[in-house]
Amino acid sequence: MMDWTDRHCRYFHRVLSRHTLLYTEMVTAPALVRGGALHLLDYSPEEHPVALQLGGSDPGELAEATRMAVDRGYDEVNLNVGCPSDRVQSGTFGAILMKSPDLVAACVEAMQSAAGDVPVTVKCRIGVDDQDPHVVLPDFIARLKAAGITRIQIHARKAWLQGLSPKENRDIPPLDYDLVHRMKAAHPDLHLSINGGIATLDAAMDHLKVMDGVMVGRAAYHQPYDILADADRRVYSVDNPVLTREDAVFAMEDYIGAHVAAGGKLAQVTRHMLGIFAGQPGARRWKRILSDGGHRDGASFDLLREALPPRAA
Repeated sequence: MMDWTDRHCRYFHRVLSRHTLLYTEMVTAPALVRGGALHLLDYSPEEHPVALQLGGSDPGELAEATRMAVDRGYDEVNLNVGCPSDRVQSGTFGAILMKSPDLVAACVEAMQSAAGDVPVTVKCRIGVDDQDPHVVLPDFIARLKAAGITRIQIHARKAWLQGLSPKENRDIPPLDYDLVHRMKAAHPDLHLSINGGIATLDAAMDHLKVMDGVMVGRAAYHQPYDILADADRRVYSVDNPVLTREDAVFAMEDYIGAHVAAGGKLAQVTRHMLGIFAGQPGARRWKRILSDGGHRDGASFDLLREALPPRAA
């Protein structure tokens, strides 16, 4: 979710759900340790619980980046062993690390030493390229378990590092939910979450009959209300009032006002809100007005009022 789940996106998602665990976009350890890009660690206190997702393959750098995350108060530090993008592969980050389980084990051991009581977790694929997932994934999980990892998020697709684009890697390799479910049955002591192709809250609830958690990416971004608005009640059994779509928009007014007053552009926030009316009357007009006007100088929350569907204005 690089360039998607930034701090503005996460703040908006937290408006919709108070209890779901939010993940940052992947931040590379070299960017933090060597590049000094500490602004990538910024978040609002309201975002808790929030996890920092790190990319990297150097145990020392990952340990240092983990210490930075702990100092900033993150609730979890996650190592990404699933991203298939070319720029990630060139830095030996992401899914290519599925081919180097010993290195991954060394990385997470270093991260755990730096994390103290903050959980270190791993997001992985079921395999890459010509690997047999039914052989590779059980071995990979066993190695992580031996290294002290107790929480793993598994994207239920292979990643093809040659021949498929990152976008194609999200759709073309077939999903193998059964394999991931079997991993949970084989490791009742581990907290295992499933990811990949889960497009509705109902589908997430079905997986939760077997798995400990469900990670939702694109659907939560493109249809945030449908995925998140009722998650507290259905997943966490917390009787929070479910906001209307319109109430969720107005709950962002102060945040947007502060961002614009500090010199930020309206579109930096509203680009993450385009899907709030997905499937509803007026959704196309909402997206068009915000997309066309959000970058203009002086654009403010008034543009959201203008864009609201007529029944909600």
